Amino acid sequence: MKRTLKYLAGAAVTAAVAGTATLAYAAPHDTAGRAAHSATTQAATAQAPQAVSAEATAEAAAPAAARPHAPTPRIVQPGERVTGAPGFELWLTPEGKHWTTPDMPEGQFRSVVDGNIDLTTPGVSLQSEGTPERVYLSGLYYGGKGTASVVELETAAGPVRGKLLELPGRPGWGVWYATAKPVPADDSWHFVSEVTVRNTKGKVYASMSLR
Repeated sequence: MKRTLKYLAGAAVTAAVAGTATLAYAAPHDTAGRAAHSATTQAATAQAPQAVSAEATAEAAAPAAARPHAPTPRIVQPGERVTGAPGFELWLTPEGKHWTTPDMPEGQFRSVVDGNIDLTTPGVSLQSEGTPERVYLSGLYYGGKGTASVVELETAAGPVRGKLLELPGRPGWGVWYATAKPVPADDSWHFVSEVTVRNTKGKVYASMSLR
C-alpha cells in the first residue's frame, strides 16, 4: 500500500541592499585659487598609476563577482512527458501530477484541485517506489515564497538532488522528481528522511521531515 505524506512549512525571503563608495582626489591650489603648476604635475603623475591600477583591479574582480544564475523549474506544457529514468515518466495537467514507474506503467495521479492541499500554504508531498535497480522519488511542492529552484533530499543512500517541473503561468505549484540507488531493506529507517525545496535565493520554499 502506498502512502502520500505531506508536511507544511513556512518559508522566508530576505533581501540585502549594498551601497557603492566613490573616492575623489584634488590637487592643492595657490592663494589666487589656481592650481600650482608643479603641484598639478605631481598630482597628475601620482594619480595616473592609481587610476590604471584601480581600473585593472575592477576588471580583474568583475569575473569573480559574477555569480551563476540559480536554476528555475523546467516549464512544460500540459501533458508533455518528461523521462526521469527508463520507465519513470512524469507529466502535468492543470488538475495535478501524473507519473509512471516500471512496476506501474498504467500511470498514477495526485490532484491539486480536490481540496486535499492548500496552495496558499507552503507544502511538499512525497511518493516513493522502488525496484532492485532504482528508487523513484517524486512529489508536489506548492505555496512557498519566491521562485522554486532546487529540491534536496536526505535518503538512506545519501544526499540526493532532484529536478523541478511547472506549467506555464506560475500556477503556484509544481512537481519535483529524483532517482536514487536502493539500499538493503531496513525497517528502522525510512528511505527518505527529509525533502527540502529551495528558492532562487537559497531560502527554504517548502520542506518536510520524516525523522
